[in-house]
Amino acid sequence: MKITILGGAGFLGQKIAATLMADPRVETLTLFDLAQPRPPATPTAATCQIVTLAGDIAALPDAAIPEGTDLIFHLAAVVSAAAEADYELGRRVNLRGTDAVIDAARRLSKPPRLVFTSSVASFSGGQTALLPDDARQLPANSYGTQKAAAELMLADATRRGFLDAVTIRLPTIIIRPGRPNKAASSFVSSILREPLLGLPTELPVPDDFAVWVASPRTAVKWLLHAAFMPSAWLGADRGINPPGLSVTVAQMLAALEAVRPGARQLVTRKHDKAIADIVGGWPASFTAERARKHGFAPHETLQELVEAFIADDLEVTRRERLQG
Repeated sequence: MKITILGGAGFLGQKIAATLMADPRVETLTLFDLAQPRPPATPTAATCQIVTLAGDIAALPDAAIPEGTDLIFHLAAVVSAAAEADYELGRRVNLRGTDAVIDAARRLSKPPRLVFTSSVASFSGGQTALLPDDARQLPANSYGTQKAAAELMLADATRRGFLDAVTIRLPTIIIRPGRPNKAASSFVSSILREPLLGLPTELPVPDDFAVWVASPRTAVKWLLHAAFMPSAWLGADRGINPPGLSVTVAQMLAALEAVRPGARQLVTRKHDKAIADIVGGWPASFTAERARKHGFAPHETLQELVEAFIADDLEVTRRERLQG
């Protein structure tokens, strides 16, 4: 099996690659990103060939998705606040990049499975929303609009037989390793990650603000399940709302305090209207009935999520931050 991960330098791409490297079914694993990805560190010896490439996804080189590719993870994106701030960049990566991926799939002799990471930002509804699986996507920001448009492009490419797309509309992923990024939701990780590192951080929304979240561990399970499951049951609707966790900021800080007493004192309230306006329109909960019915893993508890970050990513993040 030949597999490509677009966005292979990102933390989800690296975690998926680390799992696939030891899978005996995988012959070649290609990691592509704007900067050349490093093969992920893993205690298990790789059983496949690793290829790493750098480039512009909107001008995707043929080597990123070579002939014989069976599976593509399309994780590459310009995230929410960055796409809002730089409209042209968001369109180039999130729309033209997806179009380039479709063109690459069309050149293959056999249609590949393609797993695409969309986002809850492709919906509106706000704090009181509990969205069913057939909820209409009405994004209130450029990032969500670009993700929803890319979903339609991939669904049409599936209908045409160019590829077999499965779209996972990821919740806000917490706790992200590394540094804060340009996502509007970056603070949701920061209010847990920074105090665990002993660092101060700011909270731009009220304590009763609710958000639909998922851990990296569970997100990887969902993406791998999407990669290898039968897809005929999806029909024309290729989008899946996975079974995340609806939590408030207060509940997150309580889980942090339960795991690391005193850590929540490093969180300072400082309202940021621009951030609040973007994330405030995102729905806080989904029913996720299709996903539960078709084998997508249920989410762990919030405290288990914090403990998983400590076990999986805290020391790696600490070393990265110390290196500057």
